[in-house]
Amino acid sequence: MFTSRVVGRANQKTTAFFLCDIQEKFRSHIYQFPAVVATAQKMIAAHKILDIPLIVTEQNPRALGITAPELDLSQAKMNLPKTKFSMFIPEVEKELKSNNIKSVVLFGIESHVCVLQTALDLLENNYDVHVLADGVSSMNSYEIQHALKRIETAGGYVTTSESILFQLLRDSNHEKFKLMSKLIKETKEATASNKLMQPAASKI
Repeated sequence: MFTSRVVGRANQKTTAFFLCDIQEKFRSHIYQFPAVVATAQKMIAAHKILDIPLIVTEQNPRALGITAPELDLSQAKMNLPKTKFSMFIPEVEKELKSNNIKSVVLFGIESHVCVLQTALDLLENNYDVHVLADGVSSMNSYEIQHALKRIETAGGYVTTSESILFQLLRDSNHEKFKLMSKLIKETKEATASNKLMQPAASKI
């Protein structure tokens, strides 16, 4: 009997973007923080173009501050404070279920704490998880590779911002293809200079 292979293909209509704790007080402590912000800006622009829900959290904002101000959250579906490390809090879980979300594109900080625990919670609850290698970081750069490997081992998918955006489009006949192509071109320089994509040995 033929059994279809599970490949974790993201679908525009059943995908949500998760922006995890990219907060102001982390700015001087996170490895390649500007690169994380640049990727988040690209994904925020994409969420507006593709009408994909954006869910944002802030870890203990009284202590760690609000999300970096250069990130435009004006059209975010949710922007919630939390104390739990994982973004998979009751309000978020309810939102995902009510909107028939099947897959999540995850980016933010820290890779080995909030990003990892969010990914594990989502996977445990049968969501496909796509973590952006060019959009996650930690205070200690060596933590990144280990966190991504752990997520892959658990069944998550490690990908890049550009790859997932074209996956969501699927076809050059997509009505938003030209707008997305323009976004990719506008962010080309930031994408090319993103040191989070370099081999782990160079992250020192």
